[in-house]
Amino acid sequence: MRCIDVILRQFYCEGVLKDDYRFSDSGIYYSVPVNEGEPHQGYIDYIEQLPVNAAPEVFGMHENANITYALSETHLLFGTLMQLQPRTSSGGGLTREEVIGDTARKIQERLPIDFDIEATSMRYPTRYDESMNTVLVQEAIRYQALLDVVRSTLPQLRRALKGLVVLSADLEAMGDAIFAQRVPSQWEAKAYPCLKPLDGWVNEFLQRLDFINKWIENGNPPVYWVSGFFFPQAFFTGQLQNFARSLQIPIDSTSFAQEYPDAEFEDITEKPPTGCYINGLFIEGARWDKSAKRLAEPLPKVLFETMPVIYFRPEQNRAEVTEGVYRMPLYKVLSRAGTLSTTGHSTNFVMWFTVPSVGTEIKNNRGLSDHSEWIKAGVACFCSLKY
Repeated sequence: MRCIDVILRQFYCEGVLKDDYRFSDSGIYYSVPVNEGEPHQGYIDYIEQLPVNAAPEVFGMHENANITYALSETHLLFGTLMQLQPRTSSGGGLTREEVIGDTARKIQERLPIDFDIEATSMRYPTRYDESMNTVLVQEAIRYQALLDVVRSTLPQLRRALKGLVVLSADLEAMGDAIFAQRVPSQWEAKAYPCLKPLDGWVNEFLQRLDFINKWIENGNPPVYWVSGFFFPQAFFTGQLQNFARSLQIPIDSTSFAQEYPDAEFEDITEKPPTGCYINGLFIEGARWDKSAKRLAEPLPKVLFETMPVIYFRPEQNRAEVTEGVYRMPLYKVLSRAGTLSTTGHSTNFVMWFTVPSVGTEIKNNRGLSDHSEWIKAGVACFCSLKY
């Protein structure tokens, strides 16, 4: 709704009644002066001289959007070609079964030991003043459920490929997915949203497990890798809950303000007095200008950049910022689309937060201060990319 609202403001305004009103910065798209003699032909002539393929700037996007589109089309094409590969191999090299078995073996060998959920629950018991204990135990339970599925299905598939057990429909589908570098559906059913191919998925999965393991071993980290959470909404709610309980105030009266410290992730060794430092976010459609400490236009051919460490500082009855910020949406993955789960949360959207920026100040569809340029460019942050 926010994006549609801003786009329509550009086309439904008094300016369109004036000749040469520009719909884009290039001036290719403008309000055509009326040809009094042949008005119909005048409009036809203008339409015929327009580019066959509209440039991203007509929608308010950066030229990098063309690269993103081309990459998406290429991935779709090669994904289809992978699925059309023959199941039998001819000539030299490894057979299809050998490739699947070797990949399954390598993944199995990289899996860490299981979480000791009982020991973790005892070390981090449920406490009124520390909601992060509950968040940690719940994250460990979710990751352990996924780890159980991965650990149990890989040996079954390897035995089935050797003919030691029956190759069921589920195992056959799992083998097809591994061969095509896709995540098996049995794993996806227990996993977090992720668009990466199999190798990237496994690498990220191991990084997430390592993040939880270090948290268990070393206690609450000074900076949280927010991309490592199975359910990041619970983490942010837990931080607000800690703040509300420390002051004995309703949690509904609390919200986050954002600050952007100069320190790098590695240099932060202590937790803030309230709230949390986070890192691990990626931004699309813009970049963080470290010197100016605000959003800036993305560099050519650079589709994504990392965001700096962000301090989420909880406040009570926080007044809304009235100027100089962009309302940044945070998603788990690049698809942006999600469904409403039984918990009342989206399976993809996480939250809104503010980022300093300059641009055309507007009141968005929610009546809040915003910047139209970044809305039309689709600027957003993500916990995980596609590669």
